[in-house]
Amino acid sequence: MSAFTCEFAPEGAPTRPIHVVAAADLETWSAGRSEAERAWIATQGFKAALGTHLVLPNPDGTAGDVVAGYGSAKDRARSRFALGPLATALPAGDYHFEGLENAEELAEQTLGWLLSGYKFTRYAGKASTPARLSPASGLDADRILAMAEGEGLTRDLINTPSNDMGPDELEAASRLLAETHGAAMHVTLDEDLLSGNFPMIHAVGRASERRPRLIDLRWGEAGPALTLVGKGVCFDTGGLNLKPGGSMALMKKDMGGSATVLGLAHMIMALKLPLRLRVLIPAVENAVSGTAFRPGDVLTSRKGLTVEINNTDAEGRLVLADALALADEEAPDLILSMATLTGAARVAVGPDLAPFYASTPEQTAALQAAAIRVADPVWQMPFHAPYEKMIEPGIADLDNAPPGGFAGSITAALFLRRFVEATPYMHFDIYGWQPSAAPARPKGGVGQGARAVLDALPELLGL
Repeated sequence: MSAFTCEFAPEGAPTRPIHVVAAADLETWSAGRSEAERAWIATQGFKAALGTHLVLPNPDGTAGDVVAGYGSAKDRARSRFALGPLATALPAGDYHFEGLENAEELAEQTLGWLLSGYKFTRYAGKASTPARLSPASGLDADRILAMAEGEGLTRDLINTPSNDMGPDELEAASRLLAETHGAAMHVTLDEDLLSGNFPMIHAVGRASERRPRLIDLRWGEAGPALTLVGKGVCFDTGGLNLKPGGSMALMKKDMGGSATVLGLAHMIMALKLPLRLRVLIPAVENAVSGTAFRPGDVLTSRKGLTVEINNTDAEGRLVLADALALADEEAPDLILSMATLTGAARVAVGPDLAPFYASTPEQTAALQAAAIRVADPVWQMPFHAPYEKMIEPGIADLDNAPPGGFAGSITAALFLRRFVEATPYMHFDIYGWQPSAAPARPKGGVGQGARAVLDALPELLGL
């Protein structure tokens, strides 16, 4: 699965306290410490600012308790996982938090501790050896561990460059995940995509020597049915509408939707949630060759809807459409797609928020509440019906790239929704990349929305 491993301190192991102290409480907290410790705090100029810490000395000169600054409520509102970096900043050993009374904050900082141990080391460097944390009593440690492992898998897949993460390798990663959890997997390959009626997956992937395919993973035998669909464009040149070099630099992450649904699938299966899970990943490379699909082509989708190609760089919605049509044929209780789909979404909300589209107010409320609980920020975007006419070109049923540039994320979501009729549907237009390092999130691939979905599943599916 992932090269990233994370663990808690063994149960019953002696641990050193990390006293979490807000800036306004430092004076009161310090009054209860020894005179030598108060002098040390003053000497070091420690003010309990968010993200700072101080190791207090024992009388014999060895390292003692740790005090971690928690800043102000305003500071904390502007930062997630602020205590996470302690995992790599503190000396090796086992620790526990003291002073965090809010259960959601405690869970967030515990998860942040585990995620801070992540480092992508496939090509250079070595894994960090973070200090270990003992989870507080009452926390669901197995759940937090599953979330960290799933996120690690997502990050590893996105961070791997495309020469080592093509459709073959994405299939192999999916197969390993399936084997780990006892799931079944079927793959439809290459020309069989045509006979199996996945013409748009085939059209997008046929220009590459790396064969296009549809990955189909199933797990669970009882409970409500959830189908996850992830965009698996392992590299996107833009096709004949070739991207400029600067826009191509990060296209290894164009399979971030598939990486995120695989991370979410791990969380679901590791926690043995009582549901029937299906994961569909159209895995392709959008390349340039004499067999590439062309601007002006009209493709007939699995659903029978015809699509005029006005830009070969709007390929993600094409491969997702065939997979969504297949998913909808079984009428599961919920279909949820994730894709690094549009630059318009990034312009609208930036890299830190995961824009999502929902079919009902109840879905929206469940997801928004869950996102707050698990520090996985999302933002609702509208399935705005009046824009439907923007994706209707006249010579075909649908246009894959409406002209004008307006509402790019919304029109893409409306395009996808045309392929789901029998099932409640949610869609995420994620970025999948951390542009600069932040607590518990090094620069590079990152999961978005998966934890929020996991936490919302009891309401979304009635578990």
